[in-house]
Amino acid sequence: MPTRRAFLKTTFAGTSALAVGCAHDSSQTTGGPKSATRLADRHFTVQSIDRVTLRVPFRKTPRRSMDRELPHWRYSEICTVTLASGKKGHGETMLYYTWGVTEDDDVKRAIGKNAREIMRDDSLGAGLQMALFDAVGKTLDEPVHALLATEKLYDKTPLSWWNIDTSAADMASECKLAYESGYMSYKTKGRPWFDIFEQLKQSTAVVPEAFKIDMDFNETLLTADRGIPILKELEKYPQVDIYESPIPQSDIAGNRKIRDATRVNLAMHFGTPDPAIAVSEGVCDGFVIGGGATRVLEQGGFAEKHGLPFWLQLVGTGITAAWSLHFGGVSKNATWPAVNCHQLYQRDLLAEPILLKNGFAQVPDRPGIGHAIDWDAVDKFKTAKPDHRPEPERLLVTTWPSGRKMFIASNDKVNFLLTRANQGLIPYYLPGAHTELFPNDGSDLWRRLHNAAKDQPIFQNR
Repeated sequence: MPTRRAFLKTTFAGTSALAVGCAHDSSQTTGGPKSATRLADRHFTVQSIDRVTLRVPFRKTPRRSMDRELPHWRYSEICTVTLASGKKGHGETMLYYTWGVTEDDDVKRAIGKNAREIMRDDSLGAGLQMALFDAVGKTLDEPVHALLATEKLYDKTPLSWWNIDTSAADMASECKLAYESGYMSYKTKGRPWFDIFEQLKQSTAVVPEAFKIDMDFNETLLTADRGIPILKELEKYPQVDIYESPIPQSDIAGNRKIRDATRVNLAMHFGTPDPAIAVSEGVCDGFVIGGGATRVLEQGGFAEKHGLPFWLQLVGTGITAAWSLHFGGVSKNATWPAVNCHQLYQRDLLAEPILLKNGFAQVPDRPGIGHAIDWDAVDKFKTAKPDHRPEPERLLVTTWPSGRKMFIASNDKVNFLLTRANQGLIPYYLPGAHTELFPNDGSDLWRRLHNAAKDQPIFQNR
């Protein structure tokens, strides 16, 4: 059975006859040669910027787990830019999980400016930057990828299905759905409050060996010596292909030890340790890259220079996923499947969905982002913008076959559960672990448990 490395090498070779050199020429301030069409600057003047907040519902299966840990991922902001050309561009910011929120001051400083001159400014935030590129592309009758780089390297680019940590049954059903939807990769979280051994047992039974499963531990394996036996057990499944951040990324010796011990690729978020040290010390096989357009292209250029693959991590609904496709088309080393998370939602906010075949989606050649917005869905999901991140009270219960229970409560921190694991306060990857919401029945017992479990886990034995 071919490995993913061989599969991707063969597939990309067929779609990129000229995949050489850096994808982005920083001297091209307005994009590649095609985007240099001579139009008067006045056509690119930003006349207006409008923003609307949406509350986009999750699908039923992901909702069970997203409600537990990331309920605020429902909230997105759609940004619409109108240029003097009459063209409108649209972008998206996931309000509470983004590399940059578009603020009121960002809008003020963009009004009246030349969109081509400011669209590479990452400080404008995700939604506004995306909308500027979309509007400029439509004005020039060029796709976003022609504004990003002088050459389109790939006609298609790989995507991964994503879910946060789930029950074994839910993970298996989502892997099956991903495969049936044309995906060949699934990314999830490895967590001590679920039975990761059972997750893989059930999931690998419903997909072929060529389908790959990537697991992000967010450093919860804590140390190489404790983590390696677990990683070696998981790698027995041929579908397991990438481990992300198994232990603290700053632990250079530990990560190198893990990389030497496993056949599975090791991925790290770009930046820690210093990328040059990551390369020289051989602590990973590739990177996770996200952020604004300029940062993504610069970091992707570094990965290309040093011969390391990466996946694009640009998260949102289908709008952000469509934007991400263009980076996949011009980034030579974006050969690991992109993580966009748009599969979480009941509606992806696109008039036509992004279709996959054998794990790949087409890079659009239509003007701008290349996908129309589903305005009926936008109108349906409009809501008032929250004053702060919505953080409903939650009480979680983890159970083990022994009958032992652990209660952990939300405490207004996003990673209230993950932080406890990183601190070593949660029993370490025991078989049979299962976690779910403990419903608020309005009782004094629920309130007492919640208040006590906000500070530290509360354990009950049978």
